[in-house]
Amino acid sequence: MAQRVLIIGAVALGPKVACRLRRIDPDAEITVLDRDKLISYGGCGIPYYVGGDVSDIEGLRSTQSHTIRDSKFFGEVKGIDVRTQIEAIEILRKEKQVRIRDLRDNSEELLSYDKLVFATGASPIRPPFPGADLPNVSIVSNLHHAEAIKKRLAQGKIGKAVVIGAGAIGIEMAEALTDLWGVETTIIEMADQVLPQAIGGNLATVVQRHLEESNVEVLVSERVSGITKADDSDTLTVSITDRTIDCDIVILSTGIRPNTELAKAAGLAVGQFGGLLVDRRMRTSDPHIYAGGDCVEVRNLVSGANQMMPLGSLANRQGRIIATNINGGSAHFPGTVGTFCIKVFELGVATAGLTARQAKAAGFDPVVSIVTQADRAHFYPTYQAMYIALIADRNSRKVLGIEAVGKGGDAVKARVDAVASLLHLGVDVAEISNLEAGYAPPFASAMDIVNNAGNVLDNILNGFNKTVDPDEFLKELAETDIRVIDVRGAIQAKPYQEKFGERWLHFPQDDLRTRYTEIPTDEAFFVVCDTGTRSYEGQVVLAAKGITNTRNIQGGLALVKAIAPEFI
Repeated sequence: MAQRVLIIGAVALGPKVACRLRRIDPDAEITVLDRDKLISYGGCGIPYYVGGDVSDIEGLRSTQSHTIRDSKFFGEVKGIDVRTQIEAIEILRKEKQVRIRDLRDNSEELLSYDKLVFATGASPIRPPFPGADLPNVSIVSNLHHAEAIKKRLAQGKIGKAVVIGAGAIGIEMAEALTDLWGVETTIIEMADQVLPQAIGGNLATVVQRHLEESNVEVLVSERVSGITKADDSDTLTVSITDRTIDCDIVILSTGIRPNTELAKAAGLAVGQFGGLLVDRRMRTSDPHIYAGGDCVEVRNLVSGANQMMPLGSLANRQGRIIATNINGGSAHFPGTVGTFCIKVFELGVATAGLTARQAKAAGFDPVVSIVTQADRAHFYPTYQAMYIALIADRNSRKVLGIEAVGKGGDAVKARVDAVASLLHLGVDVAEISNLEAGYAPPFASAMDIVNNAGNVLDNILNGFNKTVDPDEFLKELAETDIRVIDVRGAIQAKPYQEKFGERWLHFPQDDLRTRYTEIPTDEAFFVVCDTGTRSYEGQVVLAAKGITNTRNIQGGLALVKAIAPEFI
C-alpha cells in the first residue's frame, strides 16, 4: 500500500520534502497544504525584489527554467497534490489524522497520514509598544507584504521610512528603500550595534559607517516607545528616547516567532525559543511526525546549545534528510555552526560560529584576532581591503568563530565558508594557520588572510602579540594621556603628529633597533601601522630591548579609520 505523506507548509521545506520524496518513492501519496495562494518562493529574495535587483516578483517563484512553481506545476510536473488556501486546525495524533479548513468556504474535513511533516515556518514579531499595528507599519515575511510595499514606492507615496531592527532583514530593507527609491531611511536598533547576533562590535561599526556613508541614518542603543498617526494625515511619528521621527512607513524587523501553535496543541515537544524539538533525523517527539526549517530548533555545533536558524539553505538540506528518512533511510542533520552572509550596499559580510560575546555567554574564555589585509595579492590592481576576526577559546585553543567584512563579497564569503566547514570539528588555531587555500594573485595572497588571522591569533595566545581592539584604542586615546608609537614612514605619520603633537611619536620600523633608547621604559604605549603587521614586528623588537608595556592596535589604522572616518 502506498505511503500517505501529509506536509503542512509549502514555502521552502515543504516543497523540498515533497519533491525529494517523489523522486525516491514514485508511489507515495504526497499532499502539501498551505494557507496562502502563493507558494514555493524564495523569501530571502524579498528585499532584492523591493530594491529592484529582482525586477519581477515571479522571479522569486520560478524554477531555473523560468517555470512558475504553483499548484498546477507541482501536480503536472512533480506528481504532488498541493492544496492552497487550506489551514490545518487540529492534529489527531492517535488517529493519524489532520483536521483542515478550506479558507474559501470554511468547510472542514479530515485527512489521514502515515507520516506528517511540519513545514510551518515562522512569523515576524510585532513589538508590544503602542502603534505597532497601525496601518503602514509593515512586516516583511511574504510576497503579499513585498508587493504592497513596492506598490506604494512606485506610486511615490514613501519619501521617508523608519526600519526598526538592524538584523539582516532590517538592513536589507533599508538598502532596498535607499538605493533604488531614494527614500530617506532611518534604522533604529535597541542593541549597541548593528547585526548584534552576527558579528562583534568592531566589524559591526565598519558596517554601520558604511550604511551611514550610503545615506542611511543608524541609531543604536535606542528603544522605540511608540508610534502614532495623526487623524488627518498618513504620516507616522516614531518616538524614541529624546526625539521623534516622522515617516511614511515603518518596517518592523524585530525578530521572528516559530509557527508551532498547532504542534504544541497536539502535545509535541518544544524548546526554550518556542521551536519544535527534533532529533538528528528531524523527527519530533512523535516518531511519525517530522519538522524542519524555521519552526524547529537546531543544535549549534560550537556551543552545543539549541538555537533558531531561519535560513532557506538549512531548510532545503533538512528537507532532503526528512524525505530520505520517510522513505526508510537513515540520514542525519547534526546541527549548524550558524554560517551567515549578507550584502550591505558595496560591503559583503559573512560569519560562522560564535561571536566573542556569544562565546563568553556559552562559558568560553574568548580571544579575538582582527586582521586587515588585501583580499587578493596586494600588487593586483583590483584588490580590496578585507577585515577578518577569528575567535578562539584561550584555554583549549579551540576555534569558535570567524567574521569577515569587505567590498569583495565573494571573497568574504569564501574565507568564512572555508573556516565554517571546520568549526564542528573543534579545530585548534594551528589548523587555521595551516589551512590549505588556492593561490593566484587575482584571487588571494600567498599568505591568505585566513592563514594570517590564524597566525595573529596564535601569537596572541602565546603572549607574543599584546593587542588592543580599535574601539578600545579610540576610547583610551580620548580619555587618557597614553601615547602612540607610529612605525610607518615619515609621510604617513606626519598628519597624525600634526594633530596629536607629542602624544604621537614617530619611530620608523627600520630605526627601532637603533633609536629604542629614546622611548621611555616607564610609560605605556600603543604601537600602530596601517594594518597591524609592522606594528607587531615593532612590538617584538621593543620587547627584546626591555620595552614591554606596549599594545598593538589590531587591524591597524586602516580599521581605525573604517570605524572612525573622522579620526584623521
